Amino acid sequence: MNTKVVDALLAFAVERSASDVHIVHGAPPAYRVDGEIYRLDELPGGDRLAVDHPGLDGPLDTGDVEAVARAMLAAVGVSYDEFLMRKNADFAYHIESGDRFRVNAYFNNGAPALACRVLPARIPSMQELFGMLPGVVATIERFAKLPYGMVLVTGPTGSGKSTTLASMVDFINRHYRKHIVTLEDPIEYTYPHGKSIVNQRELGRDVISFADGLRAALREDPDVILVGEMRDLETVEIALHAAKTGHLVLSTLHTGSAAETVERVVSMFPPGQQAMARLDLADALQGVISQQLVRKKAGGRVPAMEILVVTPAVRNLIREGKPHQIPTAIQTGRDEGMVLMDKSLSELIRRGMVSEEDAREKVVDKRRLAEYTKI
Repeated sequence: MNTKVVDALLAFAVERSASDVHIVHGAPPAYRVDGEIYRLDELPGGDRLAVDHPGLDGPLDTGDVEAVARAMLAAVGVSYDEFLMRKNADFAYHIESGDRFRVNAYFNNGAPALACRVLPARIPSMQELFGMLPGVVATIERFAKLPYGMVLVTGPTGSGKSTTLASMVDFINRHYRKHIVTLEDPIEYTYPHGKSIVNQRELGRDVISFADGLRAALREDPDVILVGEMRDLETVEIALHAAKTGHLVLSTLHTGSAAETVERVVSMFPPGQQAMARLDLADALQGVISQQLVRKKAGGRVPAMEILVVTPAVRNLIREGKPHQIPTAIQTGRDEGMVLMDKSLSELIRRGMVSEEDAREKVVDKRRLAEYTKI
């Protein structure tokens, strides 16, 4: 397969409003639409694509997938031999239409495979993303206006964490005169210089690792630093230091709630360092945004959010090692802009946007959700 076929497969994802494309041997190309996987032949227009490009009308064999991987890697300047050696490659890919994709090439049962995430052509505003959730936009804007500290956006893979961070960076870029440095793997959204100057650095191309890039960024006069993911202890340590020394640090974690986020950060430290880690986190952390995407009754997906604003009371809970009490602090912190995930889900049910069945799949505490839906 050549790049023309690859681009057709990816363009079809944009046409069908898919979030991801999966290319593996033994199955036809598959697309995630509204959170569920569909084979090419199950989607409207899929048969037309298969007719235009013979070979897509059934399961792909190993040679087909290898050809796709070779074409994509060559297009971005990555050698196939390097991929064979590392068994994994992350890169950004764009097609003739200008649409962009985040791609992970990997091996599955000894054969290459690819997962391609569709990146929106433009950065959606906070109002577009969260306007249906009362109070959420104002709270996230408040986080973006902070002069320093750490804000973490968390959730499972595919929950929109990168898009939320992009909307925050775009807000800062449009409204404030700052120097913004991003460290990404790979770069997902591109930011034209607005009132701010935005420097974007990609792992592998511009920096060796998040930790190395973050350490260097501190010597580059930054106001805001976006770190794509808190992957390791060294990155966390440097990020906490940056947040405590006058920089706004934005990053992500794969956690499902604010309390779990606090526990995860502390647990990354060796046991003998966790008491000090709690003190550092209590000083640096300003907010946690936990999000999930829930299937809408009318089609598409809508975010459900948990938001923690780190107040003096919450800082004490973190210092004292009591993250299990954070949900109670969120419940009583409504006036501060806080909301529990279960409350957010109940609001989506009340407004008729999602079904109770779909909401229960995302719930943190089923009993609490039941109480909220009775009110």
